[in-house]
Amino acid sequence: MATIQKFEDIDAWQKARELVKVIYSITNQGSFARDFGLRDQIRRAAVSIMSNIAEGFGRGGNREFIQFLSTARGSASEVQAQLYVALDADYITKEQFRQLYDLAQSSGKLIGGFIRYLQKSEHKGAKYK
Repeated sequence: MATIQKFEDIDAWQKARELVKVIYSITNQGSFARDFGLRDQIRRAAVSIMSNIAEGFGRGGNREFIQFLSTARGSASEVQAQLYVALDADYITKEQFRQLYDLAQSSGKLIGGFIRYLQKSEHKGAKYK
């Protein structure tokens, strides 16, 4: 794995950023834009993925970083659950659902892989920075 100099170098953060961009775009349209509760909640969950990756990176230690990454992965699952609500309420199409669901799933998988990498590195005494 290449040396990570800043949180923007992390693949999972980049994927989460992509998810946030699409979530914001879709939640600005039609009935979704007027369902303030769901719109705001799914936005917060998506932003939480990016934010927790960045904050964990800034903490400077693998254990704490892993904790923040776990929260980020949970937020990715939260986005997926909320997408079902949006689909069932006819706020998004099945195609939009699949696109967003896959982005959230991809983010979660990248985070999971990074957690495993950090856990292995931790046993060897290495740090991510």
